[in-house]
Amino acid sequence: MTAPVLRPLTLPEVEQLVAWAALEGWNPGLHDATNFWAADPEGFLGIEVASELAGAGSIVRHNPHFGFMGLFILRPEFRGQGLGEYLWFTRRDHLLSRLTPLPGHATGTIGLDAVTSMIPFYAKGGFVPHHRHCRYEALPNASSTEGCPPQLANRIIDQITTLNTVPRAVIEAFDSRCFPGSRTLFLSAWLTQPGSHAFAWREGDALRGYCVLRPCRTGWKLAPLYAETQAIGRNLLLHSLTHTKGEPLIIDAPDNNPAAIELCESLGMRQTFECTRMYYGPAPTLTDAHIFGITSLELG
Repeated sequence: MTAPVLRPLTLPEVEQLVAWAALEGWNPGLHDATNFWAADPEGFLGIEVASELAGAGSIVRHNPHFGFMGLFILRPEFRGQGLGEYLWFTRRDHLLSRLTPLPGHATGTIGLDAVTSMIPFYAKGGFVPHHRHCRYEALPNASSTEGCPPQLANRIIDQITTLNTVPRAVIEAFDSRCFPGSRTLFLSAWLTQPGSHAFAWREGDALRGYCVLRPCRTGWKLAPLYAETQAIGRNLLLHSLTHTKGEPLIIDAPDNNPAAIELCESLGMRQTFECTRMYYGPAPTLTDAHIFGITSLELG
């Protein structure tokens, strides 16, 4: 076999990688490739065999101390040859080399989301399980609105507004409580992607929750959904459900926030998938009680 070559990806190749993800049934967003590229153009590494791209994955550096590994795909015809393991460990080491150690620690932190069958492999590479992300799905006519305030039923809630009415600095400050540090470049693309809806819950000048609803190959993903209380999260979710044009709404809820799981189940949402968040290096300290839906299984 021709010796494999590891190299960075171009944007068209990241688009191809996201297309592979769709073939694997991951249901990516319609604009994920350009959003992911905006976060870190250096954050994608591929493996080439005989001038043919055999596999690839993301190694996005969000900030000096935190990066994320995802989109790890090897084309079926290249599996079982050791190429995936070679690619994965090289990606891990390359991302580590781009991170600055956290104060008092030997390294920065890398996160990833693992399907259950891959947990032992990632553990071999130094990653430790932290919590699960449970994927739930709802249809507009399948979610209960019992217990919601009358204003919601009438869709007249003064506190819900479009997110673009909130200063970006305020959004980034709220986001950094729910994500390990700043991710300015990523948010600049994610919050303004075509076809999406982004909502905020405001009380006066205070931002108390926000969400982004983005179109996917199938349905819509509510990602993220951050809220200071379950009631705010519920209202933002149900408000988003009215914008899905009758298609499914999908959310990845973390089980280290029991209120997030309780919210999805109280609305009769159906669990369709789960994976496990793992960390290499010190696990970040986040405001877990405010995270009702994460942003992405691919970039964190």
